[in-house]
Amino acid sequence: MSEPIVTLQRLSKSYVVPVREAGVVAAVKSLFDRRTRVVEAVREISFDIGAGEIVGFLGPNGAGKTTTLKMLSGLLHPSGGTARVMGFQPWRRDRAFLEQITLVMGQRNQLMWDIPVVDSFDRNRVVYRLSRDEYRTRVDELTELLDLAQLLNKPVRTLSLGERMKCEVAAALLHHPRVLYLDEPTLGLDVTMQRRLRGFIGDYNKRTGATVLLTSHYMADVEALCPRVIVVHHGAILFDGALADLVARATAHKTLIVDVDDAAVDLSRFGEVVARDGGRITLRVAKAETARITGAILAQVTVSDLTVMDPPIDEVIDRIFTDG
Repeated sequence: MSEPIVTLQRLSKSYVVPVREAGVVAAVKSLFDRRTRVVEAVREISFDIGAGEIVGFLGPNGAGKTTTLKMLSGLLHPSGGTARVMGFQPWRRDRAFLEQITLVMGQRNQLMWDIPVVDSFDRNRVVYRLSRDEYRTRVDELTELLDLAQLLNKPVRTLSLGERMKCEVAAALLHHPRVLYLDEPTLGLDVTMQRRLRGFIGDYNKRTGATVLLTSHYMADVEALCPRVIVVHHGAILFDGALADLVARATAHKTLIVDVDDAAVDLSRFGEVVARDGGRITLRVAKAETARITGAILAQVTVSDLTVMDPPIDEVIDRIFTDG
């Protein structure tokens, strides 16, 4: 890995929350006997990210992903541990640090709702102290890359979710940040828009060398963009490594998709039939037996096509959570 640009050492975040039973009586009692409990959102996580890496940060809801991103962007102070981003301590919120990062949250809106998109862009120009020439160059570049020409003069409230998300991403990148925190950037978008946004993120990374930490529940995002993944659950790291290694560690099976001319053929003797759609049959077989079973199918059955695949990444992640 290249020289770390993001470093976490035993970073933790906990909250003290009130505890009481439901009902008016319990509410009155809580005024005099206040009880609390500690919730550990993030528990002593440590990892490094090198300059230019795109890393998937995965976990179920409540795993601590967004809390971690908020600490790394300076929105939250940790309860323990340390973090450095480009040499800065994020929660000090040094201007030189804030000028080099961006945080895009799919469920949050940074654009001003009732004014045209381009006016929100101009506000960011002032915030980040961009020269007018630099600003115009970047707006033109992002407009072309994200196809924003028809959207710039529309009030944000009139945009569809997909249109707004493209504009949100453009606004977040006007200042050419070196570190991108992307929290569910494709949330709620249709498949076509998800694909376009993934392509843009990958292209931005290649052109600028920006470091990207990405959370997503869409496994297509992870497979398309993230050679490395960090899996967290209950605030702790379960896995940190190559996506391919995660698949190899989490499953002992392969998926065979067999296209046959005879839709009535029985392939259950070769493995577990998990799906059948006409002449297309999906089998689940032991990884160690894949070569032998593939050869047997080709020798004994008339096959028009046969594909060997790893199991879906979401299935792998689910298994990691279950085992963890």
